[in-house]
Parts: sequence; structure tokens; C-alpha cells
Amino acid sequence: MAGNDWLQQFVDDDTISADQLAEAINVAQAGGIMPEDALVKLGYVDESRIAEAKANAFGFNFTDLDNLEIPAAIIELVPESVARENTCVPVEFMGERLVVAVVDPMNFEVMEKLRFILNKDVELTMASKESINESINRHYGGSETESVDSMLMEFTETAIDFTETDLTSAEADASDEESSPIVRLVNLIITEAANMRASDIHVEPFEDRIRIRYRIDGVLVERDSPPRRLLAALTSRLKVMARMDIAEKRRPQDGRIKTRVGGKEIDLRVSVLPTNHGQAIVLRILDRDNIKVGIRNLGFSEENYRRFQNIIRRPNGIFLVTGPTGSGKTTTLYSALGELNRPDRKIITAEDPVEYYLPGINQVEVRHNIGLDFARIIRAMLRQAPNVILVGEIRDTETGEMAIQASLTGHLVFSTLHTNDAPGSITRLIDMGVQPFLVASSLMAVMAQRLIRVVCSKCGTSYQPDQEELDFFELSPEQLESANFRHGTGCANCQHTGFRGRKAVFELMMMNSTIRDMAFRSEPAQNIRRQARLFGMKSLDMDAIDKALEGVSTLSEAYKLRTGGH
Repeated sequence: MAGNDWLQQFVDDDTISADQLAEAINVAQAGGIMPEDALVKLGYVDESRIAEAKANAFGFNFTDLDNLEIPAAIIELVPESVARENTCVPVEFMGERLVVAVVDPMNFEVMEKLRFILNKDVELTMASKESINESINRHYGGSETESVDSMLMEFTETAIDFTETDLTSAEADASDEESSPIVRLVNLIITEAANMRASDIHVEPFEDRIRIRYRIDGVLVERDSPPRRLLAALTSRLKVMARMDIAEKRRPQDGRIKTRVGGKEIDLRVSVLPTNHGQAIVLRILDRDNIKVGIRNLGFSEENYRRFQNIIRRPNGIFLVTGPTGSGKTTTLYSALGELNRPDRKIITAEDPVEYYLPGINQVEVRHNIGLDFARIIRAMLRQAPNVILVGEIRDTETGEMAIQASLTGHLVFSTLHTNDAPGSITRLIDMGVQPFLVASSLMAVMAQRLIRVVCSKCGTSYQPDQEELDFFELSPEQLESANFRHGTGCANCQHTGFRGRKAVFELMMMNSTIRDMAFRSEPAQNIRRQARLFGMKSLDMDAIDKALEGVSTLSEAYKLRTGGH
């Protein structure tokens, strides 16, 4: 079967529309991925359905591993390291041949490697990558988690004490000593966090212990604590990896680590902060796959999606995305740049720091130590004749005025601002010192956003919320009639939380003549909000309620958003 013809069956059986298939092919070309992977990323087709359809199309067997218990005698035939490295799991014996589930049965290199290692005839069957990884974790004893836990147990039981002399000699040639216990522990912590889809790792020293926590889907989860005596070695190893000054313990430091996890390159942004009990370290995991999602998959409603597409195709003007740190502003703006990134457009960004590297886009990093700040970069980039400019953040009057001047001279400008809602950004710019007439004339739209957790696709089931919940949100009979409330019961796929992944909720305020007049007169944010609502702007919590009614998320997530809870 040629090329992507087999994907047409999803259109034929009404799983997706022809437009959605075309969109997936475009996203795949732009992101350098396969169209079937794009369909999964966009959320149009489940990964297991893709694998099954591909197996049928190319004449391979398909194995559903989700509820399959594989005998220990079969599992023992393939070492865990081989299974993880090649994303494969042994399933059963068929005569003299061992049946092994793989993601791509046309990868003959994996088959030959397995034949050589096992010294047996191997027959390949297809399964989805996600189900293979889950099966490996289930049958080999829980991924790297077991290794981290057992390693910490080993440290706890063994009276190893790290003196400064030992530490210096160990770190001096750490690159040659990948087998060193501390090096292995740090590598396993990073691997475990990445496999659990954590967005950051927190290493926090206290008087009697070190607390390690991962932030997964916006919620901090505590892991087993290493003994306090490992603090100096753990801190030193992370600072060596991030190319920081090990001797400096009194000042905050920032660095970056590049590493590979499961054959995939990830970047970690490292921040060190001196505290009463030692240096606290946060590693922010930057997975490049996160920014390859298409605009359609960000979580827009149909109306907001249409408006957003119109905004980013304007020839000039300024578009602001607002929200707190970690609300997905960067992902949204990078998705917009990815859509606009064509050979006929020149795009320049000014960022502090550059988080993700985008091919085809000129990215400039702010360096305050040499006076290279946002305003200076904007002034210089205008001489480079760009079509589109991204300013990482508007922090002061000069940056705000420079960005606005750029939008008034025929450039499309994207930027972010730290405000709680969309209407508040107008008053924030004016309070910052930007002239009201400049704000009124240049601003096209402002979009506030937050992230809410998504119901797990594996254990999500329909349910009826309590009457108390329904009363709190004052839902109309029409809304309740068409509602499809769902929640997760908890399974291995979601670490028994009932949620897996997050989607953004938006508050998109389009500028019009009335709101421009209000901005020009510097009216309060609540007046602007009232007017924007009259023109059809949906608030953040209303968008969250819509997602709960569709079964994407839950009313509890909308409740957190409305009450400001976490």
C-alpha cells in the first residue's frame, strides 16, 4: 500500500473528516513527523487504533497488550535494558519462535539484534508504543522507579559519607565515571521524571532530609527522599552537568543541561537558589515534542480557533498572551510561529532565555550582563526587516513602547504579559507607562490562558456530578441535557490520578472601536471586561465548564479555576 493511503480508512469509517486528515499531513510535514503520529498528537485517533490499522494495512499481526498478562518465564528471555532500548516486549512462544511485540515490524535491525541476543528465531507482532511501554513497566517491575527507589534504599542502608575531598575527586572525572552511584542516581531521577511526563524536578534541602518532587500535569508529586548526607554530592553533580560554578554556594545560578532519555533529546533549564538548609535546585524539563502540537490541539473552541487563525494572519499589530508562569504561553506562541514559519516570511524572536530551538526562525537570547535587553534587541531586529516578531515578555515601559512601535510600522508582534485576565492587560500596559493612545491603536487582541487536567482516556467513564456541584456552576437545563460528564477512576496509565495530560482554556478578547475608546480613556479593567463580555468574550472558567460538559475535563478542574484553588 503506497504512502499514506491506508490512513484514508479513518475518513471512510467517519473516525475523522477529510479536512482533519489534511491538517494532520500538514502538521506532519511542518514538524518532521509521520502523519499517523500527527493524528495522535492532534487527538483525532487513539494510538492503539493507529497501530491496529497499520498492522492490517501492511499485513502484520496486531497484539493488544493492555490487559495481557505475560508469563514470567517469557519475560525473563529478554533483558529489561534490551526491551527498553528497542521498545519491545516478548509475548509468547509460537512453536520454536518467540513472538515479540514492537512498534515498527519493518525495522529489520531490531529483529536481527533480538535474534543475535536471544539466539532464537523471532517473529514480530505490532503494538502501540504506549502499550509496549506500559507492559514493560508492568512486567519488569515498574520502569526506572524501582531502580531509583532501590538505589535510595541502598544509600539509606549503606553508611556512605561524602567528604569534600571525595566529592572533588569524584566530580573531577565524573564524565569517565558513569558508574559512580551519585551519577547513576541523578541520571535515573531525570529519566524517571521524563518517563512520568513531569514538567520539572524539585530538589529541596531540609534540616533532616532532601525532598525530591516532580510536577506532573501541574501537580507536585513527592518521591522517596535521599539521605541528607547526599546533598553536597547531588548538588555538585547537577551543577557539573549544568556547567555551573561548584564553589559558589551563596548566589543564585542558572544553567542548562542537554541529555537523552529513551533515545530522545531533552533540555533541562536548571535554577539553583541558596536556602537556609542548602542549595535548592529546580530542573525544568523542556521536551521539544511539546511545541510540535498543532494549533488545533491546544484546546480552542471552534469560535476561538477561527478568531485565533484570523489574528495570526494579520499583516501588522500586536497580539498579547497573558497568564502566570507555566500556563502554556510559550507553547501557544510557538505553535503560532510554527504555523507562520514559511520560506516567504522572516521571523525573529527575543527571548529570556531561549527555551526551545525552532528551525527556520532567528532566535536571540537576552543577555543582561552585556546590556543586551529586550528593548535593544527589538531596536536592532527592526533593521533586519522581519515580517513577524516575538518578544518574550513585556516587562517595562521601554520594551512595551518598542514592541508597539514595531507593530505600528508594519510588523506582526507577539508577546506575553503577566496579568490574571485579558482585560487587565490594557490597564497593566498603561500603568507601566505606555501611552493610552499607543495601546488603543496597536493592540489587536489579548488572550489569557490557563492549563486544566484532561480525563484519562483509558479509565475515563461517564458519571453524574453531585447536585451541589451543578448548583455552584448554575448550569442551564439545555447545558445539562447535552452534557457528557466524565471522570477517571484511576489506572496505571494515569498513575491512578484519573487525569493524563493537560489542555489550555482561553479568554480571547478581540479589540473593537468601543474597547479602543475605553483604552484611550484609561477606563478600569472591570469596565473593559463587562464590555468584552457583551461582545461575546468567554471567561476562563466558562471555557473550562464547556470542556467539562464535553467530557474533556471535570467540573472539579473548572471549580479550581473559578475559586483560584490548586
